[in-house]
Amino acid sequence: MQEFQKNFLNFVIQNEILRFGEFTLKSGRVSPYFFNAGLFNTGAKLSFLASCYADAIIDAKIEYDVLFGPAYKGIPLATATSMALADKHNINKPYCFNRKEAKAHGEGGSIVGTQLSGDVLIVDDVITAGTAVREAAEIISSNGAHLNGIAVAMDRQEKGSGSLSAIQEIEQSYQIKVVSIISLQVIVDYLMAFENEQLQPYLDAVVAYREEYGISAA
Repeated sequence: MQEFQKNFLNFVIQNEILRFGEFTLKSGRVSPYFFNAGLFNTGAKLSFLASCYADAIIDAKIEYDVLFGPAYKGIPLATATSMALADKHNINKPYCFNRKEAKAHGEGGSIVGTQLSGDVLIVDDVITAGTAVREAAEIISSNGAHLNGIAVAMDRQEKGSGSLSAIQEIEQSYQIKVVSIISLQVIVDYLMAFENEQLQPYLDAVVAYREEYGISAA
């Protein structure tokens, strides 16, 4: 576990962005944990999140020319992450995002910010079914750019209808790497490594959930 991952988990647990208990997901599965990225809803929280995105991107050593934030959730994430990369790592990369509807006046078009070109790294919160990624990939391709990676906050590492997770399917389909700040495995490692009387009762439930729904380690 990287230091930024440990710091991230300390933060999200303290701020109840990551909670443990029993939560019924959209899939119908009852999960022992729930990660609510929508609770990064203050300047301080967003700044911390962007710093962790930057750390994860640096750690993954992904090559990219432009950061792209898909509307709408990805817009503040890509913007803040570009700032964190510049402030924390002295990496000054351009960013852009799309409008849901093209603008017919002013500068026009559907892309705001820098030109969408070269190798592109998408910054978004999570990947569930992968529909949003496919839409973003289409936008990137239609502008003559190349999708070279995706950064998300959380990888649940859960099987979908088959043996692969949504993230694994995206990685296979586009031959790219999806980087996450944390994953289900990192949560398990954290619960095992740091003795916290309040959290320890949830360890067995999280491990059991991973064994039932988690993707293969291979």
